[in-house]
Amino acid sequence: MSDIRTWHIRKNGDHGANAMTALSPEGRASLRKRTLLGAKIIFNDGRSVFDCIVRNLSDTGAMIQIENPLAVPNSFNLQFPDDRLVACEMRWRKINGIGVEFV
Repeated sequence: MSDIRTWHIRKNGDHGANAMTALSPEGRASLRKRTLLGAKIIFNDGRSVFDCIVRNLSDTGAMIQIENPLAVPNSFNLQFPDDRLVACEMRWRKINGIGVEFV
């Protein structure tokens, strides 16, 4: 039986051989791991903080559960329980959570 792989073309439309990267079975750039981590969304130069729960995590992003996703800006820092701070960009919003890419 042959190994079936999914390929992704970069957003910029480059169709060259180097533009393709192997994806996870779900079509993601990196594998994600289920988590249940308390974290903080920090923005407005540290003056605004929301508690949240990181529900899954990968090397490139996370899915975050939060009570009011509409109140979260498109760019913010995510502080993990070990005090690690990661810059994030919003990729999607749903009624009870957000998806972010680490930048």
